[in-house]
Amino acid sequence: MKFRATLDRLAPTNRGTRTHGRGVRFKRSRPLVLYWQDGQLVFENYVLRTRISAEPLACSILHFCNDWKSSQQIVSFLGEYDPSSVLKSLDLLGENGVLERSDKKRDPRLKAMEKWEAWIPAAGLFHFSTKDTEFAADPRLAFEELKRRANDDPMPLPLKKYPKAPRTKLPRVLPRGEFPNVLKSRRTWRIFGQGTVSLETLAHALELTFGIQDWVKIPGLGRVAMKTSPSGGALHPIEAYILAQRVQGLKRGFYHYNAANHELEWLRNGVPLRMLEQSLGHQRWFTDCAFFVLMTAVFGRTQWKYDFPRAYRVVLAESGHLCQTFCLSATWLGLAPCCTMAQMDTQWEKWLGIDGVTESILYVAGAGTRPLPGQETTQKLELQSLRD
Repeated sequence: MKFRATLDRLAPTNRGTRTHGRGVRFKRSRPLVLYWQDGQLVFENYVLRTRISAEPLACSILHFCNDWKSSQQIVSFLGEYDPSSVLKSLDLLGENGVLERSDKKRDPRLKAMEKWEAWIPAAGLFHFSTKDTEFAADPRLAFEELKRRANDDPMPLPLKKYPKAPRTKLPRVLPRGEFPNVLKSRRTWRIFGQGTVSLETLAHALELTFGIQDWVKIPGLGRVAMKTSPSGGALHPIEAYILAQRVQGLKRGFYHYNAANHELEWLRNGVPLRMLEQSLGHQRWFTDCAFFVLMTAVFGRTQWKYDFPRAYRVVLAESGHLCQTFCLSATWLGLAPCCTMAQMDTQWEKWLGIDGVTESILYVAGAGTRPLPGQETTQKLELQSLRD
């Protein structure tokens, strides 16, 4: 939400006015960005997801409050303005996450952000400002709108050509062998059978994707894990959680995959389908998965070695490596895999019991049994599903 600060309406000083809020101290909040929008200067706390517009005079207050300052000190600093007006402005800045207050309990997210110090503001702003995007309540209506738009603004082609460049014809892959068949068979499924997935099949998909295959000792540093997908610095920040819905031998609910022991660790019960649909960007076709794999990032692992914000790209790329490996493994196992980044991050993080700062969800994949012959064709039009 936007709020209008009172700093543009500060009254001239009235030396007879009594100050309030004695003993309260203020300090500039760390995760702040400033920008202009619609002609207004906006102060945004990208971790608390709060925004307020104010006059540039607020910058002077923030600069003055680089460390804790009492309200009396700030009033003296702005001596030409009425103290009660200044205090009212301080209250607004405090309520909207621009200033921290000594008389309020500190938000645990701000404390956790200290571990992001080397990655802010660039990576921090992108990570937190892109969480919990509002998705279309009815994706089918959004798809119809896209079709109307395509009439005047056609969908871009997924390729690029250099028409005048010299060309060299390349030989095609021979249509034989299991590996190319798995690659060519991979797709994102939106229709699933109602059968259960065996615990063995789930175990194989997890082991091939997230399991630790071996350990390598690096002198002076210790052991690093070897997995089937690459990881920057062999630090492996991605963790896997499972939401089991129809897996033989598993109670419905959330589990953590212990990659070292190849075990599932029980966390909590599952969630109703209605809530699951809402948490997946209202994509109701995905709710029929037999299980979901929730990929989170423990950022401290990568931050330990790479103290520059570009390393955030590495973490995102790694979740993509793992998701593709999972989809290929699931395809090889005869499952119908899917994946989406249209998740309501904070909701999933609450279910998993993680703070969303030091560990945050990045990607959701899933799989189920394949539909019966004819079932997929019948339901494709209803769900507006497309092969990708």
